[in-house]
Amino acid sequence: MDRNAAGRESKPAVNEVEKGAIRRYAEALGETNPIYFEEAAARAAGYRSVVAPPTFPTTLRAGSDLREGLLLSPGKHLLQAEQSFEYARPIVAGDKLTVRSKVVEIAQRATPSGPTDVVIIEDEGRGEDGELVYRSRQLWVVRTAPKHAHGEAHE
Repeated sequence: MDRNAAGRESKPAVNEVEKGAIRRYAEALGETNPIYFEEAAARAAGYRSVVAPPTFPTTLRAGSDLREGLLLSPGKHLLQAEQSFEYARPIVAGDKLTVRSKVVEIAQRATPSGPTDVVIIEDEGRGEDGELVYRSRQLWVVRTAPKHAHGEAHE
């Protein structure tokens, strides 16, 4: 793995948060709270518009996928082990969020199956005013792809 990738940042990308995308995401999660579906319910609850569920930033994209630049050797792949979110304010329909990703750490950790490479990537979403709206942190583990019956690695 390219250990020099630590500190690498993606280009920023603007993501327009739309009511339909929020509704579809909330439906996929099985949400029933009307603040995710109805403008009137969201406004009555004190929001500007329909609110995005807490894990909605998983649908937002930075200008490039930093995982692709980690130069994993053949037969290796990344498995997402953890993800956390911090919010300065809720995400609502109509937001234009500029999202940027950064590789904040590449390390080796001891695990029951031996030393394992891990990558931590943080995404930040900022509003049109430049203020931080959310930060997500993903922990990716480098795994060896399982061997097939024919002995070739699967990716």
